[in-house]
Amino acid sequence: MFDLRWIRENPDAFDQGLAKRGQAPRAAEVVALDAERRAVQTHLQEAQSRRNELSKRVGAARGAGEDAAELIAEVGSLKEAIQAGEVENRSLAERLEALLSELPNLPADDVPVGEDEAANVELRRHGAPPQLEFKPKQHYELGEDLAEMDFETAARLSGSRFVVLSGQLARLERALAAFMLDVHTAEFGYLEVIPPYLVRAHTAYGTGNLPRFEEDLFKTTDGFYLIPTAEMPLTNLVRERILDEGELPRRFTAFTPCFRSEAGAAGKDTRGMIRQHQFSKVELVSITVPEESEAEHERMTACAETVLQRLGLHYRVVVLSSGDMGAAARKTYDIEVWLPGQGTFREISSCSNCGDYQARRMDARFRPQGQKGTRFVHTLNGSGLAVGRTMIAILENFQNADGSVRLPQALVPYMNGVERIARPA
Repeated sequence: MFDLRWIRENPDAFDQGLAKRGQAPRAAEVVALDAERRAVQTHLQEAQSRRNELSKRVGAARGAGEDAAELIAEVGSLKEAIQAGEVENRSLAERLEALLSELPNLPADDVPVGEDEAANVELRRHGAPPQLEFKPKQHYELGEDLAEMDFETAARLSGSRFVVLSGQLARLERALAAFMLDVHTAEFGYLEVIPPYLVRAHTAYGTGNLPRFEEDLFKTTDGFYLIPTAEMPLTNLVRERILDEGELPRRFTAFTPCFRSEAGAAGKDTRGMIRQHQFSKVELVSITVPEESEAEHERMTACAETVLQRLGLHYRVVVLSSGDMGAAARKTYDIEVWLPGQGTFREISSCSNCGDYQARRMDARFRPQGQKGTRFVHTLNGSGLAVGRTMIAILENFQNADGSVRLPQALVPYMNGVERIARPA
């Protein structure tokens, strides 16, 4: 959501920010609707003051034994006018909220402007691709050869875009999650949380998933939504709260399943585990004061990078263009891991600074030390990492010519000492 006063005072800047997102100008519409609502509120206040004044005069007239019929009639008419004004005020507020809730966050000034991923800018690379002396296989070929990645059975159970993992690959997913959680909690100070996997509409609205992206969510018959990422419940942990500045930053992490309908993804990544309806992810969420959110963004991205570095995986970091970012973000870094089987980089983490966009939707505030009043917090989220895609990267980068897979040393303790995955005899 947005600061209405800022829009009133900076309509051109608001429209310019929307233009970077490929959106039409909306400032004039917002300002006009806001002005109409404020005019109604002014009339309501005046009518309420007049009614209070008349009510006192009615009491005084009755006390003096005077006729108060005219005063009482005017009080009655004012009551009706106030009730009508309250209805109109609610209607205008709902229209204004509906208009603003459909608009994406405005990009930060240093975000590259472009329509899509073609305008993304690479910032850095880490490591180098493995030098394989054979033609590398893709992860689903390796997984099926290992007899521990079964898409056919998953399709019989649930349809397309699902997988059944078993044996060492099932253990590997658990090991990856435990490794990531240990790094983020023990070394980087994130608080581990097990949140609900089903949330109500107001929770999805708070992070910006509703109303714009309802088609991407799975909804139950009784009004719950399956979480598309733990960002949704973790960010809402501070919903409708006023925190003390000394409590910030607050950092949360969670390992959860994630559920996405993948609406509009027909024909994309139909083979394998890249794009599924159900997958697992370790999520990072930070709640900060506005002055620290940019530094927190860099820190969060570095936390996610550390996991890849410990696993010995080649990756790059790109800053997303204004047209490629998620709607709630004001700036996003994507971390893309190298996949030899595909011969390309693929996203494994997105780390986004949302500014106060989500906080305004959730009414999440903090009380600055030594100051009166409250301010909205800034929220950030990132993958630390997508567990399934990390498994994909390990399978493809550490594959051997015989189809077995060597495991990174950092994972061996989590795999009960297993250093190599091979097809069961």
